[in-house]
Amino acid sequence: MSEDLTATAGVDDDERPGTGVPDELAFDVDDLPGGALAALEAVLMVADEPVPAVRLATALALPTGRVEALLHELAAEYRAESGGRPRGFELRRVGEGWRIYSAPLYADVVGRFVVDGQTARLTQAALETLAVVAYRQPVTRGQVSAVRGVNVDGVMRTLTARGLVVETGTEPSSGAVLYGTTGYFMERMGLASLDELPPLAPYLPDFDSLEGVDQSTDEGR
Repeated sequence: MSEDLTATAGVDDDERPGTGVPDELAFDVDDLPGGALAALEAVLMVADEPVPAVRLATALALPTGRVEALLHELAAEYRAESGGRPRGFELRRVGEGWRIYSAPLYADVVGRFVVDGQTARLTQAALETLAVVAYRQPVTRGQVSAVRGVNVDGVMRTLTARGLVVETGTEPSSGAVLYGTTGYFMERMGLASLDELPPLAPYLPDFDSLEGVDQSTDEGR
């Protein structure tokens, strides 16, 4: 939609997707099966941290106000406020963002699943990812992905769920989440400090050469 058409329709800049000129999609999300609600669900299902409504609006190329209304509609639907089967998950607003969480009523079941998963052996991919975090912490997911040459989002979630990796802050220039190892990692490795790690770090690339990877993956925004 052009600037002139937008003005004619009476849509303010802050009502457009995002904060600037909308990034047009090649299609209308309302034309997808399930419409905008289903499209919004699909985006929320891959979010591993709360996502602001304005960012969701940008992804769907919809006005932020409409996305806010859709979020509240989904949250009410998951709570079965209009009837239907109660869900095992819920949509919650946390801070300035929205994310799908398992419902507190099923915490015992979820906890049992997580604990059972911690007894399984780590995959080779998880071990390699953990090694990069251990030697180059604090690191972002984008930096770890650049070192390994593959997307590590799922593996990082696994390591976090097992208590081996934890968020330690944010990278000042990009706002990406930083990760480091935990005391539980030190305990499992039998280390008193990270200085006792074998001298492997010199063989890993310098992160100065990976500048811009977080912006390119749009991490932590």
